[in-house]
Amino acid sequence: MNKGFLSFILHAHLPYVRHPEHDSFFEEIWLFEAMTESYIPLINMLDHLAEDKAPFHLTLSLSPTLISMLTDDLLQSRYQQHLIKQIKLAEKEINRTRLQPEVQKLSRLYRRFFIRTQDTYKKYQNNLILAFKKHHQLGHLELITTAATHGFLPLLNINQSSIKNQIEIGLNVFESNFGFTPLGFWLPECGYYPNLESSLADAGIKYFFTDTHGITDASSAVSNSVYAPINCGNGVMAFARDPETSQQVWSADSGYPGNPTYREYYSDIGFELNQEYLAPYLVDGNIRMNTGIKYHRITGKVAEKAFYNPKKAQLAVELDAQDFISKCQKHIDQLSLTMEIPPIIIAPYDAELFGHWWFEGPSWLESVFRLASKENNNFKMVSCSDYLKLEINHQVATPAASTWGHDGDSSYWINDENDWIYPFIHGAADEMEQLAIDFEKVTVSSLQKRALNQAARSLLLAQASDWPFIMKSGTTTEYAKKSITDHLARFNYLHESIRKNKIDEHYLLALETMDNIFPDIDYRCYTRKRAPLISYPK
Repeated sequence: MNKGFLSFILHAHLPYVRHPEHDSFFEEIWLFEAMTESYIPLINMLDHLAEDKAPFHLTLSLSPTLISMLTDDLLQSRYQQHLIKQIKLAEKEINRTRLQPEVQKLSRLYRRFFIRTQDTYKKYQNNLILAFKKHHQLGHLELITTAATHGFLPLLNINQSSIKNQIEIGLNVFESNFGFTPLGFWLPECGYYPNLESSLADAGIKYFFTDTHGITDASSAVSNSVYAPINCGNGVMAFARDPETSQQVWSADSGYPGNPTYREYYSDIGFELNQEYLAPYLVDGNIRMNTGIKYHRITGKVAEKAFYNPKKAQLAVELDAQDFISKCQKHIDQLSLTMEIPPIIIAPYDAELFGHWWFEGPSWLESVFRLASKENNNFKMVSCSDYLKLEINHQVATPAASTWGHDGDSSYWINDENDWIYPFIHGAADEMEQLAIDFEKVTVSSLQKRALNQAARSLLLAQASDWPFIMKSGTTTEYAKKSITDHLARFNYLHESIRKNKIDEHYLLALETMDNIFPDIDYRCYTRKRAPLISYPK
């Protein structure tokens, strides 16, 4: 008997990294790794389940920056070349390890993996959006999106037009690629502040997600904890992350990814073999990087790692999937004893956890979905929009200000390492709004329109949550600082050029070429009234 529900939500996001001014660029590898190790394995999993007619439901949030990169001709071409290099490196490894049969077997596995990845990419015409669209149309994949450049909304709230446009431009990108407006919205970093639901309602959003304490610390005590959504008072529903399922999957120490049978992420030949040997497969031939070829398993906290055994790892996948389902069943049984409505377990994760950080993650997901579809389960997998169709009269309350960052607050996005950026970002937002107001009622030339639209793009790119996060985490901090200062410098240049009516068309074209995101943007969206998002001829 069905006593409750389980909803899996994967959030796929990467910052906008695209550098046509260089023949190759190290940080573009972030996209290529995620495509090879997470997004394409996820698509292969969806294809398998669909072919077997397995009943399952998954929600996938695709960020506008990721959508834009996945559909970009330059990055598509560079990814194809990246895959060719990976296949050649795997073939070189097969030859190098010919006297190490245990390792060579893994080299052959990687060659098959990369060729299969290449086949899937070609199958979907080098555009992964087509794959996600197909599975949405089949009815088992709910697609939602997030803010335009994943701006951290609680810290952009000083300027309301920033909030409005992060939300509405993000929805515009999604709709232009998928042909419909999503019902759900992923708040970047699950960052919520009271009354944000008003902006979501204005944009037509029906539900969003918070971290656990967003609901447990809501404005009034909630009777069903995180196992039912709350109505924010305007019909927008807030779902919260279940802490138990989160810990089982997220934690590298106590969760499934830490199983010593699984592949070790931090053991990669890109850092272990001779650099001269690797040079043809590295960016510029001299920057060491992950190649995706990893020969060891986690083993435990020992210096000498044992070799990876795919068959044993697959057995562990099946056991861990069974354990997850068993725990969900017990949890649903317990909840159903005390709740008057069917409970729903919300299980949200970064999509890149599955495959990139946890190599076996996509196989584990597939096993979970297959087990969850069995008739003897006491729960059913659904999307949140499906759950809301039950038309339950949910409790009204305002979620607490919250994030899913460290300590559940905004401290990871504003601290001693990155707080200097916010006066500049807020100042640029105010200047963008004033530009839009000043030029709303005057005749604007085609060149001015282009410059105004490009200024809006530079502002949005500067507002990305990724850059302050990286500054705090200490990884590629120089690139993060350069990214934000470059976008702000471009905005300031455009702002001054527009005000003085001295726009250098050649330089403007260079900026449009480098930052070609949001082709349909209209600077008038920064006026206090919403203007339609339309494109102008260049």
